[in-house]
Amino acid sequence: MKLIVGLGNPGRKYEGTRHNVGFQVIAELAKRYDVGRPKSKFNAELVETNIDNEKSVLLCPLTFMNLSGQSVRAAVDFYKLSLDELLIICDDINLPLARLRLRQSGSAGGQNGLGDIIDRLGDQKFCRLRIGIDRPPPEWETPKYVLGRFNAEEQVAIEKSLKLAADAVEVWIKLGIQKAMSQFNPDPEEARKRAQRKLEADKKRAEAQIQASADKPDTDVETNDSDTPHHNN
Repeated sequence: MKLIVGLGNPGRKYEGTRHNVGFQVIAELAKRYDVGRPKSKFNAELVETNIDNEKSVLLCPLTFMNLSGQSVRAAVDFYKLSLDELLIICDDINLPLARLRLRQSGSAGGQNGLGDIIDRLGDQKFCRLRIGIDRPPPEWETPKYVLGRFNAEEQVAIEKSLKLAADAVEVWIKLGIQKAMSQFNPDPEEARKRAQRKLEADKKRAEAQIQASADKPDTDVETNDSDTPHHNN
């Protein structure tokens, strides 16, 4: 069984804000698996479904971000889960916009919801999926920034990222954290550049081999005198 928790703040006031990307990934997964209406439990909204034949609980705490650990601890205890069956999804101002980063454990990194979960579980050895929302401009205060909404250009990038994040959750469930990290942590732009460099190197190598073949001199076929018939006069 897996528990997937998206962090955010409840209420229409906070819908679509930077701080609520965790909720949005849960919404994407719920849409993919046609889960129906959520139930209220653990001071959260949750649905139970099967993802790749694995019973999975999708949970959004309604405690507000800074008290997210209340719902997570209650759910972990109720389902009697080990921490390697838990995945937390949250925003991260220390990552560039739309970048994904999966980790098997670690500190909260300044994310208050994640910090409360660590405090209430008494352990930081659980998986987390961070979604980059970038740092605020110098003139913005961090609370105002994370509770603000993406502009039109940012929204295009973040919508792609939310779908990738849902893909990452599916890979985590099916293949585990290491496979998910290797697939989704690399910078897509850097991966594209590496692939392009490899393509160009392969092309140059092939051209060099063709040129070497063209420059190679033809060698006459030697004949063995013993194989040549002799005629007696």
